[in-house]
Amino acid sequence: MSRYTGPVFKKSRRLGFSILESGKEFRKRTTAPGQHGTGVKKLSEYGIQLQEKQKVKNLYGLSEKQFRKTYETAGKKKGVHGTNLLIMLESRLDNIVYRLGLAKTRKAARQIVSHGHILVNDKKVNIPSYQVKPGDVITLNEKSLNNLVIQECLANTTNRVQYVTWDSKKNEGTYIRYPEREELNAEINESLIVEFYNR
Repeated sequence: MSRYTGPVFKKSRRLGFSILESGKEFRKRTTAPGQHGTGVKKLSEYGIQLQEKQKVKNLYGLSEKQFRKTYETAGKKKGVHGTNLLIMLESRLDNIVYRLGLAKTRKAARQIVSHGHILVNDKKVNIPSYQVKPGDVITLNEKSLNNLVIQECLANTTNRVQYVTWDSKKNEGTYIRYPEREELNAEINESLIVEFYNR
């Protein structure tokens, strides 16, 4: 199945989870989508695991195939499988661009990367799933330095996660280190995702 391109608010309300990580989706309506806005029915163990997988998949904007491939790659690394998965997702180039404040959403960040606005260590990279490594420097190409949308996003970004830094004088960001589990979304229970794929 291809990547979901429908309304984010509707998807967030269905999952009971803020995909934008801002809570905007629940300001007007907190009920599940639908004519009567009925609450979420009691889920089976499988349903709970599936919902958790869907939360993370939609949060990072991956297709089912991409998510499964990332999960399998994370399993080959040393450490906790679920935590490795979240770190790999957080290390994607489109996510790092979003974390640096160059885009308002991950969807917008993916578009910026795909259109060739981003350089990693002075080399053009237009693959959103590119795995950024600690120490990598992310910059904008010369034509994009004066992009009004990007500059507006940078101006409105006040708080950044601790594992990335942005130098406004040099117009470059650095992925300092891999994030700790405590720094990632606390609403995610990655062990349920591992159970889902291992069932």
